[in-house]
Amino acid sequence: MTRGTLKSAMVAMAASVAVMSGAQAGGLERGGYNIDQLFDTSRFSTDATAVYVSPQRKLKNAVDTNATNGLGSNGIGGGTTTANDTEAYWVPRIGFKASIGGAIDCLGDYSQPYGAHSAPGANWVGANSNIETKIDSDAFAATCSYKVDAGKGQFRVIGGISHLEVSGFKTRLVAPVPGGGVGRLDLSGTGVGWRAGVAYEVPDIALRASLMYYSEVELDNVTGTLDLTQLPVGLGGNPLAGRSTSVFGATAMPDALELKLQSGVAPGWLVFGSVKWVDWSQLQTVAFCPTSTRALGCTFGAANQATSLDLLYRDGWTVTGGVGHKFNDMFSGSAAITWDRGTSTGIGTQTDTWTFGAGAAYTPNENVQIRFGGALGVLTSGSSGTVTNSQGTFGNDVSYSFGNDLVAAISLGAKIKF
Repeated sequence: MTRGTLKSAMVAMAASVAVMSGAQAGGLERGGYNIDQLFDTSRFSTDATAVYVSPQRKLKNAVDTNATNGLGSNGIGGGTTTANDTEAYWVPRIGFKASIGGAIDCLGDYSQPYGAHSAPGANWVGANSNIETKIDSDAFAATCSYKVDAGKGQFRVIGGISHLEVSGFKTRLVAPVPGGGVGRLDLSGTGVGWRAGVAYEVPDIALRASLMYYSEVELDNVTGTLDLTQLPVGLGGNPLAGRSTSVFGATAMPDALELKLQSGVAPGWLVFGSVKWVDWSQLQTVAFCPTSTRALGCTFGAANQATSLDLLYRDGWTVTGGVGHKFNDMFSGSAAITWDRGTSTGIGTQTDTWTFGAGAAYTPNENVQIRFGGALGVLTSGSSGTVTNSQGTFGNDVSYSFGNDLVAAISLGAKIKF
């Protein structure tokens, strides 16, 4: 096995551990976007990775803010004051990279960069706020780079596009009536974004510095249905009660800026790190209105608003640092620690997260690499309750607290080069 192949294996393992450590990030981020495979030194490569993440967020001391309105889990203010909030999920990714001539590299990949799954259930006192919320995404991207010699290394200019599909639903108790009184909102939307960046590499010492910008993806035609068929027709003067109504709205997934650095520091040793900013603060409230009122537009607080998703996020920051080591011609490993700043601003459970990940790579020959690893982290404590800002008052249906909770992850990946 050549010296270059060993360095490539160690770099790939470091990148894999960094991705796994950051798989429980703020906002709606899961795997995010990743173009590390673009830098693979082989002419062609196929890479597949799957990360399984199990966050253990538990809600406690829940209080139905206004128990007299009959919106507790049993319709009279009753229900448990604790709930298991989070569900486990997978973060898959598959990519194919090809070199064209000596200067151009292109990467096509599929990933699920965004998602969320909260399911505290129907039997807690906050059922009027959330029974289950689930968001999924599918992204298809193409990224290319052009490189030129610069000093002892090579300089790259990088650009590409991505197609994003987002879908999801939310259920909550709308009114305590015979038959359940639960409402459901189903949504889906698509959009296109772009990415651009630069990188500088010195392959002999595994040095690489890259700066990537990922544009926001406008979902300007989100459509779906608001199902209130469990309610009596016209309940409380609501013309949508007792019906299933087509709705529409618009939002955008945020832009992001990421700086990554790595370098060999001694024979068989590599250090790496990254800093990423994501503009989650643009996701505050997302309004949805009946499709029949499309001519009026749809803004939060408008007379034709049917419902809304109230997120009130702040910007996210993720910082990762780690080290990789080559043990012998077949095995290398790495470890990383990640801090992710929580994006919640008084409602929700997204506080700071600290994660430690470690993994190993087995490279039996120059064409095959198998990676595996695990991570453990802490979802830090906090509380959720009433928040008032320029748009109004939010979180006034339920309040609760949560302690320091565990998040765990495992990953498996494989690369074939030819």
